[in-house]
Amino acid sequence: KGKGAIFIEDLAEVPPGATLVFSAHGVSKAVQQEAEARGLRVFDATCPLVSKVHVEVAKLAKEGYEFIMIGHKGHPEVEGTMGQLDRGIHLVEDVADVARVQPAQTERLAVVTQTTLSVDDAADIMAAVKARFPSIREPKQQDICYATQNRQDAVKLMSGQVDVVIVVGSPTSSNSNRLREVARKLGTEAYMIDSAEELRPEWIAGRARVGLTAGASAPEILVRQVIDRLRALGAVSVRTMDGITETVKFPLPKGLRIDGEVEGTSPPSHLR
Repeated sequence: KGKGAIFIEDLAEVPPGATLVFSAHGVSKAVQQEAEARGLRVFDATCPLVSKVHVEVAKLAKEGYEFIMIGHKGHPEVEGTMGQLDRGIHLVEDVADVARVQPAQTERLAVVTQTTLSVDDAADIMAAVKARFPSIREPKQQDICYATQNRQDAVKLMSGQVDVVIVVGSPTSSNSNRLREVARKLGTEAYMIDSAEELRPEWIAGRARVGLTAGASAPEILVRQVIDRLRALGAVSVRTMDGITETVKFPLPKGLRIDGEVEGTSPPSHLR
């Protein structure tokens, strides 16, 4: 925002001739087509892991498949994936929804998932889907984002070693909310904050060990600011736990150039 970026919810807000960026969540076919029809300059920054789901949906739809999508209603990624088709894709948010869904046919049925779900929750719902539709086609690869899964695994490991967990992430961030849920399910109190100013002293009062994690897209500067805030509130030492080293690299959006780099090359580390 400091550099002039404007965040929108509707293409009607975009003035003629503007540059438009599709977020990592992806967008529906209707949004893509409208942007193209209006002649907007578009950079598609859809996460490749989300694009993989879109490609799979488009491919199987041509073969006559209907889809069960596991995800959260209203989430931008879910709207983008479901918006790849005009019909034939059904959303389930929990195990109860699986019993209610009514596809037009079951001979050609496939399941896809939102990439930022809780691994455990997705597994429970997937099991219910397979129990009701035994011949359903599953994804060739796990659709849960590796960065989301790594953080959930880390919280599972950390929760038993701390008295409270603080999650740095936006209230609208699905994967950040899942991190808080994972900690609470393991019996550790957890809170989510969007900035260091939101950290309340009473949350950590009398707690000897505080665990800190962050959503996959939370800027590192926010984490550092929370650490500074914890120090100001009496934290004596800060220890970084060992974790999985993430080496996956994605190309820049087509047509984009940054710091002399061109499309197809890996962006600088501070942009990943």
